[in-house]
This record gives sequence, C-alpha cells and structure tokens, in this order.
Amino acid sequence: MLPAEIAQSYDSIARRWLEPHLETNGIRQHQHALRFRPGGGMALDVGCGCSGRFIRLLESHGYIVEGLDISAQMIALARARNPHVTFYHADVCEWVPARRYDFITAWDSIWHVPLTRNEDVLRKLCGALAPGGVFIWTTGGLDGPEEKRDSAMGPPVYYGVLGIPKTLEIIAGEGCICRHLEYDQLPEKHLFLIAQKA
Repeated sequence: MLPAEIAQSYDSIARRWLEPHLETNGIRQHQHALRFRPGGGMALDVGCGCSGRFIRLLESHGYIVEGLDISAQMIALARARNPHVTFYHADVCEWVPARRYDFITAWDSIWHVPLTRNEDVLRKLCGALAPGGVFIWTTGGLDGPEEKRDSAMGPPVYYGVLGIPKTLEIIAGEGCICRHLEYDQLPEKHLFLIAQKA
C-alpha cells in the first residue's frame, strides 16, 4: 500500500481513536521514556492521531509538542482538540524536520511506512534528535524484515518492519543508544524501543 492509501484507511476510522479506553494506550511506556529525559524542550509526535494523549503527557513534563500525521481527518480532529499545537499534515517519508527535538514519539505509526522507506525514516527521526534527546517508537518484534497487510481494524492497513537486529544497527549508526526494548503485549509481537542520542 502507498502512504496515501494508508491515509485514506485512517481517515475512515479516525473517530474510533477517540474512544475512552484508548486514552491509556502507550502511556506507561512513555512515562518510562520520560525518565531518561524529564527536563522538557521540543517534542514531536509522529503519527499523532487525534486523541492528543501523548501531547498532554509531554506538555505536563514541560515539552512544547508538535504533531505529524498523514491522515487529514486525524489532523483535523487533533487541531480541534489541541488548537495551541502546531500540526503537520504530511507523509513522514517526505517530511523534512525544520529543527532538532528533545523527545520524539512514533507510537504505532512508522510501521505503516513502506518497508523500502523504513530505514530512511528511522534514520531521519534519529537524526532529528538533539543531543541527549529521547526517541520512543513501536515495531514488530521480529528477527528479520517482513511486511503484511490486514483488515483487522476494518479498512486495509499495511505494516512493514526491519527486524530487531537491523533496527538496532541503524540506531547505533545514527549515534543513538538503545535504552530499553520490550515486548509489551505478549503473546503479540508488539515491541517498543527507547533510544537516546549520545
């Protein structure tokens, strides 16, 4: 699937991400990541969606947060709920960071990037970290590259992952240190990582 097709799929289900039971999804993991850099600064939420839960959490820790999402509907809902936040309606594959960030989150988002672009996006986000900056993101906890499509959420969605060894190789090559790696939804192979710029 092309990124534009992913955007259409998420446009069609955007309001589902406002359901109250999703408000805690990923919060524990982000609280852990914030322990590595609690001091505030500039933050970026990649694939920010519409709920604003990570924006609110980061703001409560002194961060000024920007959001990025490919779904026009997600961005519209996010702007309505968080009018003070700068949002970018863009494809992360093409988007160019205008600054360095002290904290970047890409929760359940960049695994939708085509596998052929996944490495470039990971390098771009690691490169957008300020010294000491923290990056938290999710991927599939697999040993090698893999891609798939499914319709578990209704519309078709694509996933592409590099595998753990390649992911760790890339972040090390970009001057980042892996601070945490956890399968947080076993038996599902949902993996989150925390890296920090040296």
